Amino acid sequence: MADLWNIISSNYITVGGAVPSNSKYVAVDPEAFEGSWKGKYANGTSFDVSISNVNGFRAKVKYLSGSTIKYQDVLIRDSSFRIGDSKFMLTGNNKAQIATVVTNPVTGTSTLEKAAATRG
Repeated sequence: MADLWNIISSNYITVGGAVPSNSKYVAVDPEAFEGSWKGKYANGTSFDVSISNVNGFRAKVKYLSGSTIKYQDVLIRDSSFRIGDSKFMLTGNNKAQIATVVTNPVTGTSTLEKAAATRG
């Protein structure tokens, strides 16, 4: 059981959860976030992040990559949010970055995959 908590802890720190934000949640521009964001990780795996119903600092998000599908209500702060083991960061007009922690099921090692995403 302790190994499970170590994995969860290391994944949380790897994606950026160890740096707390001092900013407050504030309403964001829905047009900056809503839509379908696509990209491809360095290992060739493509992903699609669909953001909808942005209201204030809340949104509904669907993340699709390979056989992984995640649906989640998210809170947006500092132009970013987390969905599962992934973090979405808005970097510019129609541009974003996705950082996802991937754990090898055989070795148990975790790696951080980063990729650019564009809205299209």
